Amino acid sequence: MTADSQSASPSAFQAKDLVSPDVQFDVTRRFLADDHPDKINLGQGTYRDDNGQPWVLPSVQMAKAGLGDFNHEYLPILGLKAYRDEATQLLYKGTRALAQNRIASCQSLSGTGALLLVGLALKRLSSASKDIYVTDPTWVNHRLLFATIGYNVAEIPCYKDGAFDFDAYMTALRKATPGSPIVLHTCAHNPTGCDPTREQWMAIGAIVKERRLFPIFDSAYLGFNSGSFDEDAWPIYYFLEKLDVELAVCLSMAKNMGLYGERIGLVSFATSSQETARIAESVLESVQRGTITAPPAYGARVAAKVLSTSSIREQWQKDLVTMSSRIRLMRKRVYDELVRLQTPGDWSRIMNQTGMFAYLGISKTQIRHLEEQHHVFMVETSRVSVAGLNESNVRRFAKALDQTLRNIE
Repeated sequence: MTADSQSASPSAFQAKDLVSPDVQFDVTRRFLADDHPDKINLGQGTYRDDNGQPWVLPSVQMAKAGLGDFNHEYLPILGLKAYRDEATQLLYKGTRALAQNRIASCQSLSGTGALLLVGLALKRLSSASKDIYVTDPTWVNHRLLFATIGYNVAEIPCYKDGAFDFDAYMTALRKATPGSPIVLHTCAHNPTGCDPTREQWMAIGAIVKERRLFPIFDSAYLGFNSGSFDEDAWPIYYFLEKLDVELAVCLSMAKNMGLYGERIGLVSFATSSQETARIAESVLESVQRGTITAPPAYGARVAAKVLSTSSIREQWQKDLVTMSSRIRLMRKRVYDELVRLQTPGDWSRIMNQTGMFAYLGISKTQIRHLEEQHHVFMVETSRVSVAGLNESNVRRFAKALDQTLRNIE
């Protein structure tokens, strides 16, 4: 020990305060540090083309080329009005809520920022609940985010044997504290890829309304899942139009426009009246000011250009089909190869799951073996990003998985 360290005042930061690395981002760190030429990264939730490279959507390239000159002044606290208007129209077109001016909106830092703003806004209300409900399993950041801002995070089981566990979900949902917010994955459940059927959504909606729960639709994959924005947003429309309940939507443009690093999203409340929408928007403006003051401009301009220009928007709809179709094709390739290899287990789950991710259901020991011996990287839950697979690595992945399951428990 040096003289300086002996005389220094005790630090406010103690060893017990050390926080482990984020499990998802740490997968990417380990992947980048691996020098094996045939390594495979299935951890990060980002789209890759069939060459394993990031894909700048043609529609986004068109929008960027058409932006022209602009300054770099702050945006308003609520964000770029052109983007807010276009994204709100995209999400709520044809609904009574939009026609009656019952929508409050605020540009957010992608989906994560939208969830943060919703959580902070709901805590500001006189009717605030201490509890919030998420699925088990769920996106790893749900628990961290809501616990950080003071919620008691309760879990509702949703997965069993490779499928959505409707019975367990409904049993727990009926016991939820009345008036509490509940996070609903609109489509392409992260991490399982197991969504309710429309009939199951209707049953879920009935309990949500009966117990006066406040639905928060986490909407990170609209359009990216099926290739159709409206198809993927069906649960939102059902709750809004058929159940006539107030709700929040946390929309991200990361996946469906490939604007990951631009951090572009929208948080919106569909409320009961024009006056309550005004109140909700004032709360959103206040919590935005208290966190980041103003959101980023460039990505908002790109997204607004995509949505407001008919030719670019038409190309964007084609881009959604391109991405969703390639992911479905990779699901089929993996499934066919595992069947050909007669890999132990029922792999129909891969075909039944939807969206960017597949949930393999393998052990942590097997996951470590895949990384250490086969240079296949995934998060410790066994969630894999199907978008990380392509024609050059899908057979190698299937073979590595097959060999691991046959030899490692």
